[in-house]
Amino acid sequence: MQRCQALLGTYVEISSDQDDSQAVDKAFAVVKQVQDLMGFHHPFSELSQINRWAHQVSLELHPWTAQILKLAQEIHQQSNGLFNCGIGHRLVAAGLLPRHIDLSSHKLGGIEDIYFLDSQLITSSKPICLDLGGIAKGFAVDKAVESLVSSGVESGCVNAGGDLRVFGDTPKSIQIRNPSLPMQLIDIGSLQNGAIATSGLYFTNRDEQQSHMINPFAQDESEVHIHFSSSYSVIANECVYADALTKVLALCTAHDHPCLNYFSAKAIRIAA
Repeated sequence: MQRCQALLGTYVEISSDQDDSQAVDKAFAVVKQVQDLMGFHHPFSELSQINRWAHQVSLELHPWTAQILKLAQEIHQQSNGLFNCGIGHRLVAAGLLPRHIDLSSHKLGGIEDIYFLDSQLITSSKPICLDLGGIAKGFAVDKAVESLVSSGVESGCVNAGGDLRVFGDTPKSIQIRNPSLPMQLIDIGSLQNGAIATSGLYFTNRDEQQSHMINPFAQDESEVHIHFSSSYSVIANECVYADALTKVLALCTAHDHPCLNYFSAKAIRIAA
C-alpha cells in the first residue's frame, strides 16, 4: 500500500509491502509529532520555546527533541561548524521563516552554546535562534520507519520530500532531479536498507529569492546565502545523517570530507 500526507512543509509518502493501514497511520502520527515538537513555523512548538527561553531558564525537553539536539551538536563538531542549526535568524531576516520573537538586540549563539544539565534538561549560555529544518525531516523519516517496523511491517519506504529511507528486503529504484532540468529525473540505481537525502536549489530564482542554504561563517551579508547550480546527495544508514550531511557537502563540495567518513556516508554530486 502507498499513502501520502502533507507534513513537514512537504509531502510525506509511506509505502509498505503489507496492507496495514493502522501501521501506516501510526507512522504518519509519529511524523506529525516531530513536526509539532520541532517546527519553526509553530510559535508554541518546543523548538520555539527553546529559542524564546533557553538563555533565561532551564527547559525540560521531550526525549526526541533532546536526541536531535545532541545529534546536531555531534554533526556540528565533526563538520568543524559547517553544519550549524543556529542560523534561524538569517532565514527570518530573509523572509524564509516567520518572526515569532525579536532577537535583534542580542548577540546570538548557536547549537554549541546549548548545555545539557541532564539527559533532557537544557540551558543556553547565549540567546539562540535555532532552525532544525536541516535535520528534523530526516529524523522524522527514521522515526516513521521505526514505527512501521515495530508494527510488524517487514519492508517499505518513507519519503519526505526527497529525504528517503528504504527498509526490508525489497530494493527501491532511486531518482534525483536533474539540476539543469528539474522536471527531469536521473536514475542513479537502487537502494536497500539505507537512506538518501538531496539538497538542491532547483526552483530558486536567484534574482528574486534568497537561498535557504546559509554560510555559517559569513561576515559580509552578501555572502550569507549560498547559491549553487549542482545537486548534492548523501547516502547513509539513517536519514537523519543523510539529511544533515547534504548541507555539509553543499557548503564544502568535498566528497571526502572527514565528516562524511565519520558517519559512514557517501556523497553524490550532479553538476548542472
